[in-house]
Amino acid sequence: MTSSQAIRQPIVFQPQACLDEATLATIEQAVAQCDRPTFFAIDMSQVEMIDSPGLFTLVSALRTAREHGSRLAIYHLKSPVRVIFEITQLDRIFEIFDSQEAVMAAIAPELSSASPNSDLAAA
Repeated sequence: MTSSQAIRQPIVFQPQACLDEATLATIEQAVAQCDRPTFFAIDMSQVEMIDSPGLFTLVSALRTAREHGSRLAIYHLKSPVRVIFEITQLDRIFEIFDSQEAVMAAIAPELSSASPNSDLAAA
């Protein structure tokens, strides 16, 4: 990956309680509007549940990110939500991390050298 293709500073979404279609539509729209490779992270620490339409929209956002040369990862999955990802085998297609620190360690080599800040930028 050349420096012009490097993934820029992460954009983090922090949904609350239920990861529903409306919240995910916002994420999907942000992913679709990116004009260069970006790393999107979803902090799931406040999410207690996710429904089928929410899962579908999340998969759609992942597909859109990949089509734009971007990455989308999830971190801080609570146990009930993690089980849903495991049952549906979505844990095999999403990048899932335990913590924000693990996300940063995984993407550190891809961050643009022009990026002055190494903290996750909340969206």
